[in-house]
This record gives sequence, C-alpha cells and structure tokens, in this order.
Amino acid sequence: MRVLILAAGYATRLYPLTLHQPKPLLSVGGRPILEQILDRVCTLEEPIECIIVTNHRFAEQFAAWEKRYRDSRPKLDLKILDDGSTSEADRLGAIGDLAFVVERERISDELLVIAGDNLFDASLGDFVAYARKLGKTVVGIYDVGDLEAIRRYNNIRLDGEGRVVFFEEKPQKPEGTLTAIALYYFPAEALARLRQYLAEGESRDQPGRFIEWLCRRQPVFTWRLPGKWFDIGDFQMLETANRAFTKG
Repeated sequence: MRVLILAAGYATRLYPLTLHQPKPLLSVGGRPILEQILDRVCTLEEPIECIIVTNHRFAEQFAAWEKRYRDSRPKLDLKILDDGSTSEADRLGAIGDLAFVVERERISDELLVIAGDNLFDASLGDFVAYARKLGKTVVGIYDVGDLEAIRRYNNIRLDGEGRVVFFEEKPQKPEGTLTAIALYYFPAEALARLRQYLAEGESRDQPGRFIEWLCRRQPVFTWRLPGKWFDIGDFQMLETANRAFTKG
C-alpha cells in the first residue's frame, strides 16, 4: 500500500520555532511528530511504500532525518519528494501537493493520505480494512466535544450509514462537534477527480476543501477515530500533545 504524508507547509503560526525547522520534525513526547505518525503507519500488516512530500527549504532536513530513521525501520520503504516551493508565497498547498505526488508517482490505485501535523494513537488497520470493504473514499472523524473549538476545524453531518451529507470548513455557526481530520483513504475514482477539482479553480490549500467538494459528487464515508487526536496548529496544541504523549 502507498501512504502519503503531507509535510510541505511552512507552519507560520509556530514561528520562530518553525522558521528553520519543519513542523513534522518538532519533538512531541521526546520524538519527532513524523515518527509518531509513522508508528501508526507501521501498524498496517502489509508492505508499505511511504512518500513524504516536503518543500525545497526543508528537503535537506528531511533527507538527513530519513538516513537516521531508516536504521530503526529497515523494512519501511521511504521516499522524500521535494515540491520545489521555497516560501509561503509559492507553496503548492496541501491539495496541490497531493496532486503533485499523484502525477509525479503515477498513482492510479488506492492511496492513504495523512497530514504531517495530525497526531493520533489509533491503529490504522481497522481504518484501511473498513475503507477497502466499502471501496469508497473514507475520512477519519473525531468528536472535539466543544462548539467553540470546532470553529477552528470543519463541521460535518452524517446520514445513518456514516456518509457525509454536509461539510463546512471553519463554521461560524457549527451544528455539532464532529470534525473530519486529515486522514483519508482515496480509491482510484476519487484520485481521478483531483484534476477536475483544480481545473475548476478550487482552493489548493486545506485538504478538507477537496472532501467538501468531493462529497457533492460521489459518496464519502467516515470512520470514527478512537483514542487521542491532536492537530498541531499552534503553541498551545503543541504543548498539550507533548504532555499527552509524554505521559503515554
């Protein structure tokens, strides 16, 4: 199975901490965020080809990290891709990076996509098994339990089968506290829609925008994430996650 980790952002909300260091390589619980994510990836009991897409500014740091990390995971097939961007001004955006990797690697079958700042402790085996059984796009969902907190993310509504029937990014008047996180299973039919999405001039940033667009055109189902989840977007969440994973 191929797994894509989106790690090409510049994390300006964490400046100056991320001015010279990529966010996925920041330490949480004594280890880089990226390694915590890869621990989850390695719970999949099958051969994995893992692609990490980054920007040109941090490509050398990821390459140096990969050389050190490979010794601990010799069976994990890792590849670092440089998207060529050098700043916020010319970045491709999360969806632009997804399209870049799909085209560059000629991916035409299933793809598991994880944002490089999404920390969780659930095993991915059940998620992938469920998605494969459906044969449809599946997104991880989490209940943040707070109507104020949900305004930072997205708000979704589901039907009785767990299909997304409403999706709104950064809701001003959220209907509930359930959010779709940046954990996606895309079958071939969904990846084929990427070119159409970009051709229509839709946003290249925030991967949830693609889900919002996609669920109006084909079924998008959900899988409720057990355990802990943290979206490392600011200093407060970074510290909260660090405490949680240190205790763990």
